Amino acid sequence: MSASNSKAALRQAALARRQAVDETTREAFATRLALEGVKLARSAIVRTVAAYWPMPDEPDTRGLLAALNYHEFSVALPVVVAKGHPLLFRKWSPRDLLLEGAFGIMEPSSRLPEVLPDIVFVPLAAFDRRGHRIGFGAGFYDRTLHHLRSVKNILAIGVAFNVQEVEAVPEDPHDEPLDFIMTETDFIACRNN
Repeated sequence: MSASNSKAALRQAALARRQAVDETTREAFATRLALEGVKLARSAIVRTVAAYWPMPDEPDTRGLLAALNYHEFSVALPVVVAKGHPLLFRKWSPRDLLLEGAFGIMEPSSRLPEVLPDIVFVPLAAFDRRGHRIGFGAGFYDRTLHHLRSVKNILAIGVAFNVQEVEAVPEDPHDEPLDFIMTETDFIACRNN
């Protein structure tokens, strides 16, 4: 089986497990993510934190976004520019309108300023403890993390439920590993694995 076929099979199985996560676990993780995300941003002494607007079944980051904004961090959301390009990030607050962008993902208006985040909370389909992730197949976050890391030091934190963990993600040369992964029960430092 090729790496891409293997990734597709792992993605499909992990997403099926993610879909089956119960509502109580989802709500508890959303709360944990908001509390721990703010603590992490404070301890890292950063200014700008990017997360994603959740799609159905993804861990809910809306509480994290609101908490970061409340604690006066500069909050950013990703915007799809074009296929084959890195994402860009626009400053956003809960007062700002979101518009439906590519792939049905909610994005900030083009009138809001572009920013370079210090921390990026990254969605994923599957992960391993080495920090390798399987996304949704378009490579946006790999290109984005590569670009950001060429410009500045950042922390890339994957956000997933425990059931999305796999033993090993097949690696491709363009894959950008995560620094940490936060689940409903763990905070995994990937650089040590």
